[in-house]
Amino acid sequence: MTLFTTMSSRGQIVLPKKIRTELKLDEGTPFIVFSDADNILLKPVKMPCRSEFSGLLHKAREWARAAGMTEEDVADAIKAVRKAKK
Repeated sequence: MTLFTTMSSRGQIVLPKKIRTELKLDEGTPFIVFSDADNILLKPVKMPCRSEFSGLLHKAREWARAAGMTEEDVADAIKAVRKAKK
């Protein structure tokens, strides 16, 4: 779907109602904004439901096993990131 909109003097852009309705976007929906050269991409950020999160966790565990990572490796990596943030 291709629709047109304009930017206000305050930098605000209104997403056309047809798109908001189709994508089930409500007031307060957070977006991540990507830009590359002269392109802008708005991607709605939606929290995964419990089953989606479980699926993501399963894939992450499979990836870690395939990479030869242990639970200790993961704990060490978390400690290192937390230490670097201090």
